Amino acid sequence: MTAAMPDAPSFRDSRLPFAKRVEDLLGRLTLDEKISLLHQFAPAVERLGVAAFRTGQEALHGVAWMGPATVFPQAVGLGATWNTDLVRRVGEAVSREARAMRARDDRVGLNVWAPTVNLLRHPLWGRNEEGYSEDPGLTSAIATAYTRGLRGDHPVYWRTAPVLKHWLAHNNETGRDVTSSSVPPRVLHEYDLRAFRETVEAGATAGVMPAYNLVNGRPNHVSPYLAEHLRTWTDEPLLVCSDAGAPSNLVDSEHYFDTHEEAVAAALRAGVDSFTDHGTDSSVTTGRIAGALERGLLTEADVDRAVRRHLSVRLRLGEFDPEDDPHARTAEFDTPSHRRLAQEAAEQAVVLLKNDDGLLPLPPGTRIAVVGLLADECKLDWYSGTLIHRSTPLQGLRGRFGAERVEFAEGVDRVRLRTGSGAFLRVPEAGGAPGGARGAEGALDPALLAGRTDLPPLVTGPDGTVLDLVDWGEGVLTLRAPDGRYLSVAEDGRVRASAEQPGGWVVRETFRLEPRGDAHLLRHLGTGRHVCVDADGVRVAAEGESAAEPFELVVEERGEDAVARAAARADAVVVVAGNDPHINGRETEDRTTLRLPGHQRRLLRAARAANPRTVLALVSSYPYAVPAEALPAVLWTAHGGQAAGTALARVLAGDVSPAGRLPQTWYADDADLPGLLDYDVIGSRQTYLYFEGTPLFPFGHGLSYASFSYTGLTAAVTGGSVRVSCTVANTGDVTADEVVQLYTRAVDPPVVRPRRELAAHRRVRLAPGEKSEQVFEVPLSAFGFWDVARGGERVAPGPCELLVGASSEDVRLRTVVLLPGEPGAPRPVRASGLSAPDFDEHAGAEIVDRAKASGDAVAPAAGGRAELLYRDCDFGEGVTSVTVTVAGAGTLDVTAAPSSGGPAATATLSPAVPTAGPYDYTTLTAPFTATGVRDVRVTLRGRLRLAGMDFTG
Repeated sequence: MTAAMPDAPSFRDSRLPFAKRVEDLLGRLTLDEKISLLHQFAPAVERLGVAAFRTGQEALHGVAWMGPATVFPQAVGLGATWNTDLVRRVGEAVSREARAMRARDDRVGLNVWAPTVNLLRHPLWGRNEEGYSEDPGLTSAIATAYTRGLRGDHPVYWRTAPVLKHWLAHNNETGRDVTSSSVPPRVLHEYDLRAFRETVEAGATAGVMPAYNLVNGRPNHVSPYLAEHLRTWTDEPLLVCSDAGAPSNLVDSEHYFDTHEEAVAAALRAGVDSFTDHGTDSSVTTGRIAGALERGLLTEADVDRAVRRHLSVRLRLGEFDPEDDPHARTAEFDTPSHRRLAQEAAEQAVVLLKNDDGLLPLPPGTRIAVVGLLADECKLDWYSGTLIHRSTPLQGLRGRFGAERVEFAEGVDRVRLRTGSGAFLRVPEAGGAPGGARGAEGALDPALLAGRTDLPPLVTGPDGTVLDLVDWGEGVLTLRAPDGRYLSVAEDGRVRASAEQPGGWVVRETFRLEPRGDAHLLRHLGTGRHVCVDADGVRVAAEGESAAEPFELVVEERGEDAVARAAARADAVVVVAGNDPHINGRETEDRTTLRLPGHQRRLLRAARAANPRTVLALVSSYPYAVPAEALPAVLWTAHGGQAAGTALARVLAGDVSPAGRLPQTWYADDADLPGLLDYDVIGSRQTYLYFEGTPLFPFGHGLSYASFSYTGLTAAVTGGSVRVSCTVANTGDVTADEVVQLYTRAVDPPVVRPRRELAAHRRVRLAPGEKSEQVFEVPLSAFGFWDVARGGERVAPGPCELLVGASSEDVRLRTVVLLPGEPGAPRPVRASGLSAPDFDEHAGAEIVDRAKASGDAVAPAAGGRAELLYRDCDFGEGVTSVTVTVAGAGTLDVTAAPSSGGPAATATLSPAVPTAGPYDYTTLTAPFTATGVRDVRVTLRGRLRLAGMDFTG
């Protein structure tokens, strides 16, 4: 520890507790200086020697947006490893590179916005690639491992300060800033909160970022759950960082507040500590905070609370103790160990979904046709760093099997576009960047960046250029010049071949062909305008201009023909299909279907028809519904970062036995999916926990080149946990990993419980013939559920089945234990009434905000009709009236039928006139005679909000 100089302030004395140092520095700051620290870009306080600080450095699977860095597999791929030790090591590598990069570029931040803890509830979510799993336990285990790696293991100083994204119940992109996720209490506590809670309680998290969406009618950035739940899970002063632009959304798009001063005050009081808004311009945010203070909407104490959390993070990062900070001189960047780790992670992420007749692994000497739109691609996503090294499936297979034995057919359609005058579109020479868009090691050639305006735009001519056309589904296509440059539209509206890949916040490389008689119009999707031709070249129409050039699509070669030729000459075919992470399913855009795009389905059919020994290798950010029954072998991997191709080739060749496992359910058809905005996983039977259909591939599924036996299952309740053990043996011929999975199932639950629920897992490596005893200690609390009748967690006593196996459906062993617990009790409604959201079942209801600051109510969805059921309500010796607290306009029916038959108690209530606003509640009372224990049913009609009911006698 370093003592401060005699005349140095106490906040620089590392011998003092952090809390004392924070208070010292806080006391030295003026009010204006404190306000300035609440923006993402906090300026320096030069008079105190305090440097500028930026919250927020993207680091989801490597340091992002700051240039070259080691690129690891996407988060969903890390989730597919089911390997917490591996993920912790990835987090360590990422944080070491962040430190090394910051040493040479102070724009690189140490407050890292990662990992994403949102659950993969719905596979059409555009950001599926960013999460780990649909299961909250697996998600929290992987997220905890990653945050521990990011934090480092020093007891005082953190290597980086991780912030979990995105709080809370955020699984849709379309309209994400105005849609509300209706989350009943059981779903809230058992599902959405759980992944965050277990990660925060593990102690390696510096904060969270609220999501853009609303939950139960209230924007996440003013959520009372930040105080009611998040801050109760730890004694650490968690830093809450807003998402970009979200504070302004509270007024501008959500219209939740009338003024920005009210909005920023509500967010700060709710617990937001750092405002990410208006880019680097902090003046707007600080002006709003100052205005809120002037209007009495905030006090200086409110500002101080947020500043304390901000300063605490900076102290933990060693900012004020450079001599004591063990991470200050970290220089590990693109090291051999990081490269090996990137390859190991990519290998462990590969999931073998199907392998009939032992087609895989491919034996030495196999002549392979590697085909498909992703066969020679190493795709990046929005949160990737710039590749230093690059490996595609084609490169990997040629390196492993020999270039002479691997034939390639990409399968693009090769076309020319003829204008109405008979001329063709022509791509001029790049002028200084011939020979393709990639430089050494596959790095981006800076001469070919999208947005360049000094490259020549497309022109027309008698011959024209043959372009590669790929339809990525839903009519979204890209066009590419023969040297690899994608057609792109810069800010000046000219169409150029200037992009190495589609990308950017607004993708400038996607188009759509729109039929117009015998021709097509070409619409540029980034601007929404049609392509037209003038004397200066090809451009998009100006805003408000109706010009549009009709084009005839002249097909020179169909992609499936090239694929069929290559497939027919091979011993085996590897079709590499999947998605481009910047197209059709990405941040701001959800998918609309599970189906593979039509172009890729055609290529797959052509390969299979030409050669039945066809392997489908899916490289994608999310699940697909694919014709697995028609294929002998199917693999899946997320986009695997810099070592993706090498990893896939090693698995196909058998150098590595695949052991990835699906972190989410793969559904067979779109019809199996609930609505994207239906967040009630229990009521709509979502995810493997509740899904009652037959999946294409179940949660936890993944095959191996080895085989494994499970024997000797024992289970016993010991103290506060259940101890489970079994023996797993490798009965195959190769060393391989097995992922041992333990599930629980309540045998006779008092409420709807999961069909099965992951309680523990372990990835273990076994040599042929090797055995290993696997022991799991599962705390009794893991068997609990949220009891809406008591407003808390409860373990129900009784039998519980334990299932051990290789997936959620591949159960090898099972036994039953008798759990101790607390019996349920009827709801004491005479004494405490009923809170409207605490229903047991519902139909057509949504939970809404009771008031802007806190509380929930229930309303019919879209002003229609809602049915609510409250089980086992105890009216004691009897009640004679019911009083409801409601707002709005509509009708409410209350019915309580005795379980033994007889007359039911009924009441119908309706405000005589609508209340003044949705938060202006009134009470209505009606006769209501009931005794004993009964189920209460409530019907809501119209635009009526129900906050609660009281019963008196």
